[in-house]
Amino acid sequence: MNLIAIYSLVIQAHYFAPYSTMKHLLLVFIALFFFSAAALGQAQEAINAKADTMQKYLPETQLSTSVRLKRIVIDGNKVTRRAIILREMSVHEGDTLAVDSMPRLLNQNKLRLINMALFNDIEMDIEKVTAKEVIWHVHLKERWYILPSFTFELADRNFNTWWVQENHDLSRANFGLTVADYNFRGNLENLAATVQLGYTRKLVLSYLIPYIDKQQKSGLGFAISLAKSRQTYYASDSDKLQYVNSDNNKDILQQIEAGVSYIYRPGYATRHIVTLSYKDYQVGDTVLKLNPNYYADNSTKARFFELQYRFELNKVDNWNYPLLGFKFVGYFVSRLGLQGINNQSYINVETGIFRNPLPKWYFSAILRGRLVLPEKQPYYFEGGLGTRTDYVRGYEYYVIDGSQYGLLRFDLKRELFNKVYREHIQYFTSIPLRLYPKIFVDMGYVKSNDLMGNDNFLANQLLYSAGVGLDIVTLYDIKIRLEFAYNHLSRNGLYLHLNSE
Repeated sequence: MNLIAIYSLVIQAHYFAPYSTMKHLLLVFIALFFFSAAALGQAQEAINAKADTMQKYLPETQLSTSVRLKRIVIDGNKVTRRAIILREMSVHEGDTLAVDSMPRLLNQNKLRLINMALFNDIEMDIEKVTAKEVIWHVHLKERWYILPSFTFELADRNFNTWWVQENHDLSRANFGLTVADYNFRGNLENLAATVQLGYTRKLVLSYLIPYIDKQQKSGLGFAISLAKSRQTYYASDSDKLQYVNSDNNKDILQQIEAGVSYIYRPGYATRHIVTLSYKDYQVGDTVLKLNPNYYADNSTKARFFELQYRFELNKVDNWNYPLLGFKFVGYFVSRLGLQGINNQSYINVETGIFRNPLPKWYFSAILRGRLVLPEKQPYYFEGGLGTRTDYVRGYEYYVIDGSQYGLLRFDLKRELFNKVYREHIQYFTSIPLRLYPKIFVDMGYVKSNDLMGNDNFLANQLLYSAGVGLDIVTLYDIKIRLEFAYNHLSRNGLYLHLNSE
């Protein structure tokens, strides 16, 4: 039985089982969460291992209290250039290192290379040259970088909305072919082209070169896209999106975007990105008849320039699935309207704290927020909670309109299983599998001054939920989240997500 079939059975159980039964299932899950570690918690660790002593790397070897790093030897990088790898490392040839600090540095630099998302397996060891000199060996097994892949993407905000509210209608799915090279020329450049058919027809071309200077601090990116659809949402009612189809089988929505970005990365954990874009959106007359405020001035078009500044401070252990550290992402966006949109500016922030209070236990707190000026905006540019990433868990079936919002998430998880399976298959030599049962609490608030006269009821009040879940993390940065949540409306459900929190 596949994952979707299992999910379908659980959803049906949720809708037809009495609430008392669901409550008992919840209590059983919590009990399993706290007591299952005794059975499976001793599996081999894949990452985040505690630093060992130097005896692990150089047994029965005498070294001075500090040594000189004579050379860094890298093997296995058949595509990736040596300079790109050394750029990520915190040690350099000629550095003088305290012997006691070297196990920690080995673990730190392994995590840094993991965050490049270029390698399936990374091993490091130390070779003694003299009592005062060592050689650092880095052994790599590269991923498959050129990925011609067929994509299946849902037009709805998340899997749960598509499965339950839209009755898993395949006409609301997008099918596409993406050809991407995630390590073009071995320079960590990203060159990609996407052709998508289905609910939304789309063509996307993008190119990113992370470093254009010898210091490897400045980069450039370019992107252009065209999207068309015969159906779009035009408003929300009862905090759920309302859709309209084109009358004559023509496109009711067209969006053209083109942009150029400058990236400045002065250090490992800090990144500044400035993006200038031009965007041209158009909808059919039917949309304006249903919602005259869809764009400004009762227009069927929205044309504008957008300037975005994004700042990232990422000091977590693993960028794909953080367990330790701190991160902050903030961006300021200013839009200059030419037609169908007022001048608009907004600030988005996200900050996350990740801690390890006890062995194999992990706690996280994530805060997201948005502030828009001026507050009153055309419907399409208003925003709110309920998108693909910003939502209160347990409210996946709702969209809460409003220009200002805040979201707070707390998670407490336990490492249940952590093992790397070794296979003799190229590009799949190491297959990690990690399982994290968890409990969580979410809170959110959306401020809205205009509820459009519809039966929206979730804005301007505190939203909160609690639940239990299971995170599954495996190779090629794949993440699966199964979460059972209970919200302040006294409604509960099981939800599936394929992204990070």
